Amino acid sequence: MTHRALELLQLDSPSFIMDIGCGSGLSGEILSSVSPVDGGPHTWVGMDISASMLEIAFQKDVEGDLLLSDIGQGIPFRAGSFDAAVSISAIQWLCNADSSEVNPQGRLTRFFNGLYASLRRGGRAVCQFYPKNDAQRSLISSAAIKAGFGAGILEDNPGTKNSKLYLVLTAGGGEVHGDITSVVKTLRDVEVHDERRVFRTVGRKGDRRSNKAEIVRKKEQMEKRGKITKATSKYTGRSRRRVMF
Repeated sequence: MTHRALELLQLDSPSFIMDIGCGSGLSGEILSSVSPVDGGPHTWVGMDISASMLEIAFQKDVEGDLLLSDIGQGIPFRAGSFDAAVSISAIQWLCNADSSEVNPQGRLTRFFNGLYASLRRGGRAVCQFYPKNDAQRSLISSAAIKAGFGAGILEDNPGTKNSKLYLVLTAGGGEVHGDITSVVKTLRDVEVHDERRVFRTVGRKGDRRSNKAEIVRKKEQMEKRGKITKATSKYTGRSRRRVMF
């Protein structure tokens, strides 16, 4: 799966790569072993929430740097640090809610916002994942698009037990060369979900919403981020009369 992710990244020179959910360093070892003929070897930094898995990677003396971190709390790197990112069988865990205090949508938002910021413009990320259902698949891809990514979902061996989903992302870089919809259009079994134009047209002429509906929508967004908002009432969104004193 890591080899497939590298194929989708289309790197033609040694690159600085983030390995998200690196575990014991299996993907990292592949990144380090890419031959110069194939554009390697690559330098990488691995992140994982499991101290025990990172300890295994450390004992194996992998070449990459290792970081103990919860990706649901964001990506703690300087903006534009990485050329690319890979993730194998990790991001679906962001959808799990172990308690009522855990907000999967908030965790996905923090992750993709941080990932977008940490990639250079035009940088790519490939995340192989196992969604439980179509709702999780949509939740993950929508969070990536809202963060600003161009997003394509590629499915290998569709309809079989060996089916694998890859979320292929690009961080800006222009409509032609940087947009992932043009990058993946020649690949087989690719579904491209580009909802950015939908988000951009909200509130414009031809897609008008009432003031109240728009205010309620913004309140819900703020509440999901943990902010306190005023209660919605029958007066929400109404024009108030001006009183002159």
